[in-house]
Amino acid sequence: MDAPRTSPPATHGPRSGRPELATLTEDDLVTGEAVALDLPPAGLALRMGSGAVDVVVTLVALVVGAFTVLLAVSGGSGAVQGIGSVGLLVLVFLVLPTTVETLSRGRSLGKLCFGLRTVREDAGPISFQHAIVRSMIGFVEIYAFTGVPAFFSALLSSKGKRLGDYAAGTYVVRERVPLRLVPPPLMPPPLAAWASGADITALPTPLALAVRQYLSRSAGLDAGRRSALAEDLAGRVLTHVAPAPPPGTPPEAFLAAVVAERRERDARRLGREAALRARLVSRP
Repeated sequence: MDAPRTSPPATHGPRSGRPELATLTEDDLVTGEAVALDLPPAGLALRMGSGAVDVVVTLVALVVGAFTVLLAVSGGSGAVQGIGSVGLLVLVFLVLPTTVETLSRGRSLGKLCFGLRTVREDAGPISFQHAIVRSMIGFVEIYAFTGVPAFFSALLSSKGKRLGDYAAGTYVVRERVPLRLVPPPLMPPPLAAWASGADITALPTPLALAVRQYLSRSAGLDAGRRSALAEDLAGRVLTHVAPAPPPGTPPEAFLAAVVAERRERDARRLGREAALRARLVSRP
């Protein structure tokens, strides 16, 4: 699982006096509770280690395949031997890595050993198209040029991309990262009665993410910025809530009450659905 992203909830825009909401970056995935998960790119050392394992496996497969082809076409003509050699190169350097990465959804033996996985730019699983492009470019940059282009490309890239990743629109992430979720905000007792009867619609994902980030990091903000952010977010959330909270309610308490009530309602709904499924399954 991936660690939650803890980017600052907001910053002051250079052309506006009011705070901006936190935004999703290209590395973020968002869960149903608006928790942004970051897929950390693999570092150069991990990429080199997994690549070395894959190169060794490929060379072993090449040697075994060459011995097999040599036995199979030893009595044939030069044309047959040439076809066998070309077929072996295509099989070892293109077909095998493409098949492995496609079926394993972005994992090779080296990546499996080092806890890595190849994903699309949007962090989704790769397809056959991505895998074959990576294999074709990989043959040139890793084997034809002894890995020099791949090394410098990964060294200069913020995501550790080699040339095949740029061509395929992919990058390699670390999978063995512990998940640390921020504790959810609690319901302020004075607002419990109001929240239980209020009509609270689902918040848009960017807004819900901004509220969650603000509530988890508000204690570390200075008083002025904390108040401005709370008022800005509360004004945006208020358009999704009816009736308004009691007069004099602090904006931060209002935000906590909305998030806590939405979480409680979702938990009750999921409980009812689970109970219904259990009754349907248990019927004779």
